[in-house]
Amino acid sequence: MKPQLFDTHCHLNLVDSFPDPSPFFERARDVGVTRLALVGLDPATGRRALEMAEPLDGVYAIVGRHPNYAAHYVRSELDEYREMLSHEKAVAMGELGLDYHWDFASKDQQLRCLTDQLDLAAELEVPVVFHCREAYADLLDLLESRPAHPYLFHCFSGNADDARRAAALGCCFGFDGPLTYKKSDALRELVKKLPTDRIVLETDSPYMAPAPQRGKPNEPSYLPLINEALAQVLGIGVLDCAGLTTRNALRFFRIALDGDDSSPL
Repeated sequence: MKPQLFDTHCHLNLVDSFPDPSPFFERARDVGVTRLALVGLDPATGRRALEMAEPLDGVYAIVGRHPNYAAHYVRSELDEYREMLSHEKAVAMGELGLDYHWDFASKDQQLRCLTDQLDLAAELEVPVVFHCREAYADLLDLLESRPAHPYLFHCFSGNADDARRAAALGCCFGFDGPLTYKKSDALRELVKKLPTDRIVLETDSPYMAPAPQRGKPNEPSYLPLINEALAQVLGIGVLDCAGLTTRNALRFFRIALDGDDSSPL
């Protein structure tokens, strides 16, 4: 029996990386990835994610502006996100956040872009998926000052204190390729201390392919490798790990099962 997996964060909607995404959907389905979420970086990639998701069972869209694109943010685009989020296949805003590693947008630009989108997500009562790189203290400070809301830290890379603060806020945590890397012992130890009902799986395709595919373009069909690594960390079987993380994802994104936990792509 194959594990039934949910890739909660991938970018098959990026044309430069996936000019023809069809084979990637097929390979994912063949290895048991029955659900996946396509994540936008700006209005155009969000619209493409939604257009791709609309006709496909088990495929969803996450729409919003990435912090590395915040220099181009204009408040009027919130109306576009509002419209996209009214679609039944749009399950969250994202990936929003802060990124202090790159210098594509100033902190002020990123904060303005982020807070406007957080306000919209709160108004519409939709979950939020975060991108955070070398900025956990500032992002958590901001979240702690706001009302409680469903948040997911995609590709969590913070330290133990960041994880503690995020867990106290009720956040979920997404893990991907780095969990499989030989030098990621600290990350694996951190995962052991997290609430297991807050952990989800992702690939972040085409980035950060898991071992032994590291160095290649990533794709959703590699998700079983990440599931195996997480199962080993948690000390459970791969089927149990797949079931756990899929249930967590469905609950976070508010996706009804309709009595079936194995709907195909």
